[in-house]
Amino acid sequence: MIAKETKLRGCFILEPKVFEDSRGYFFESFNQKTFNKLIGQEINFIQDNESFSSKGVLRGLHYQEGESAQAKLVRVIKGKVLDIAIDIRKESSTYGQYVSIELTEENKKQLFVPRGFAHGFIVLSDTAIFSYKCDNFYKKEAEGGIIYNDKDLNIDWKLDEKDFVISEKDLQLPTFKEAIL
Repeated sequence: MIAKETKLRGCFILEPKVFEDSRGYFFESFNQKTFNKLIGQEINFIQDNESFSSKGVLRGLHYQEGESAQAKLVRVIKGKVLDIAIDIRKESSTYGQYVSIELTEENKKQLFVPRGFAHGFIVLSDTAIFSYKCDNFYKKEAEGGIIYNDKDLNIDWKLDEKDFVISEKDLQLPTFKEAIL
């Protein structure tokens, strides 16, 4: 596996070594020792989550605050998504900037989203199965979010907005400036 740090310090794209033959393929999707060495820190994932969504489903942009902050390792098992990570660490030189990457069942890339980031994704294929590891448990009282169409962030979600499928809860999220004051 190789890791490439994005323009956002601590946020990495991970690419596994895939072994293919006439039977199909094999790859190691996670190895704690290798992962920690590649990103240069100790992360202890304690929970795995999975979601199934249809084309246009936009989930996010979410984060956990304070002691409930979460680091995530995300990947697509089936389909294709555009994944977004936004640096919300006020002391960071890339505060308010984001990275986007297409995660697909074909490229098998993963994105490590460290604590101090908001995260979201939109499904670009007919359906997608999205998987993520978290290093902290979810706590409702610590949840936060940023509206997907924040004008300051100006995220290109790659689909026409009329095709978005967004939860009522996510449609009520504040702007970046309102959320991170």
